[in-house]
Order: sequence, then C-alpha cells, then structure tokens
Amino acid sequence: MRVNIQLECTECKRKNYVTTKNKKNTTERLELHKFCPWDNKVTLHKETKK
Repeated sequence: MRVNIQLECTECKRKNYVTTKNKKNTTERLELHKFCPWDNKVTLHKETKK
C-alpha cells in the first residue's frame, strides 16, 4: 500500500524531495516543512500529482 510521492516547494515550485506514504492511512495530500536549497530556508512542501 506504500506509494512513492514527490514533494514540491510552495515558493520556488521545484520538486526537492521524494518520500513514501501509506495510502490507506493517509488519504489526504501530505504537507511538510522541509529545507529548500534554492530558497536557502525552511518552506512548506506539498505532495504533487504524478
């Protein structure tokens, strides 16, 4: 049930991270605060559609 997802920065719109999530337990889109190397700060990253 685990699927690979990409996380996209909400400020620069670049796909910086790849992670996995369990679709059965987490049905909504994942949102995490992660470090963006292009913005050089911690920003909100959201799950993207493939």
